[in-house]
Order: sequence, then C-alpha cells, then structure tokens
Amino acid sequence: MRGIASNSASQIDYVTFAGDGEPTLSLDLGWLIRRSKEAMRCPVAVITNGSLLWQKEVRKELIEADVVLPSLDAGNESLFRTINRPYGALKFNEIIKGMVDFRHEYKGQIWLEVMLLQDINDNTSALDNFDWFISQINPDRIYITTPIRPPAEPWVKVPTPEAIIRAQEVIGNSTAIREIENGEFGLGASDNAEEAILEICSRHPLRIEQAIDIEKGFPESGILDKMMLDGRLLEVTYNSSVYLLPAKFVRGK
Repeated sequence: MRGIASNSASQIDYVTFAGDGEPTLSLDLGWLIRRSKEAMRCPVAVITNGSLLWQKEVRKELIEADVVLPSLDAGNESLFRTINRPYGALKFNEIIKGMVDFRHEYKGQIWLEVMLLQDINDNTSALDNFDWFISQINPDRIYITTPIRPPAEPWVKVPTPEAIIRAQEVIGNSTAIREIENGEFGLGASDNAEEAILEICSRHPLRIEQAIDIEKGFPESGILDKMMLDGRLLEVTYNSSVYLLPAKFVRGK
C-alpha cells in the first residue's frame, strides 16, 4: 500500500504475493518476533499499515509482539483510496474489521497512528468518522502525525495548527507529533557512505544535515557532493528544510 503522504518509495506490510495476486503475510514474521525477543531480551514493536489484519494468519503471527502500531488515515472507502492508494484487492471495511478483531484477540498494546492532510481528512466530517472507527478499535494510544517529509504528491499539505488541535479535541486521548525526527541511523549494515545514504533515503527523504552526519560515520569524504553532482541525489525543499531524494524517485528525472 503506497500512501500519498509518504515519499515515493512504497510502504507496505511485510508481505509476499500469492499466485493469484492476493497479498499474504511473510510466514516467518511470528518466528522473527520470537527470535528477536529471545536474542535482544527487550520488547518488540511492529509498525504496520494494518492492511492485512483482516487475515487470521496475520493476526496470529503478530500475537507475540509487545506493541503493534497500525495506521488509520481515513474514515471511509473514498478517502482510503485517495490517501493510501491501496493494492486493488484491499477493502476499507475489511481492514477496519481486521483491526477490531485484532484488538479482541491481542493482549499487547495497540498504538494507532493517524496521518492528517490539509483539506483532505482534517475537516469535521472526516474527523467524526475517524472518532467512530477509533472507538471500535480501542487503541491504547493514538498519535496524530503530519507529512513532515516531502510527500509523493505536491498537493499534500501540512494541516494548520488549529486543525490539529481540532482533531485532538474530536478524536480525544491523542498526542500530536509535529516536530521533525531526531536521532542517529544504524549504519552497521552498510559498507560505505554511498550505500548507506542511498539505502536510507530510498525509504524516506533525508534532511541534508542527516546525510552529512551519515557521511561522517565513514572514513571517506566528498561522497555526498559527488552523488549530488552526478545527479543520483536531488535536493527538494519542503517546509523550509532541504531534503535529499534518489533522482529515480522524483518525477521527470
């Protein structure tokens, strides 16, 4: 499922596709959760768009996670299609029912993420729909987020502060996350700065200062300038910040 508020890299659940084209969970996710808890001896959280929770097998694989963080960006089928641009076989009502069923079966924490987009799903009618469905899912926490990184479509805008406050009032018991993310990236899987920068910004746009910090984590220098000079990375200005994207993700490039 590929959302308009994400960067142009796809964001999907941990899935494969069966011979008939139906999405299905990768069968080792439950094993991966168990082995991670054994090896790391710490809680395991699974971030998911929630689009496959209507499948009983998916819910069973996730049952041993300590926290599951699904997303809900729409309160009806039409907005769901507009915002999330789902794989054709996915249906909004099935996804909602899957989240509700998972809540009944799952003993861990559910933290729901709601992405608000200006003039798309931040109006009173859309928020009322959110509130009803959220009450059925009954998450332990609700996080209201906004498109802080460059979106896939230029018409995606950040809601006004007033709209975010209104959303918190309507949805209730929610936390708004509006600040840019901080923290260091894990670079252990990359052999060099070029590989690390391309791998990370293929998943989401990097602020230019983040890319500079990544380069500093490797012995070679000048890699970032070289990648920008030869056109593999492009600068995009969004919300007064400069981001880097692989050129192949920018339309017309």
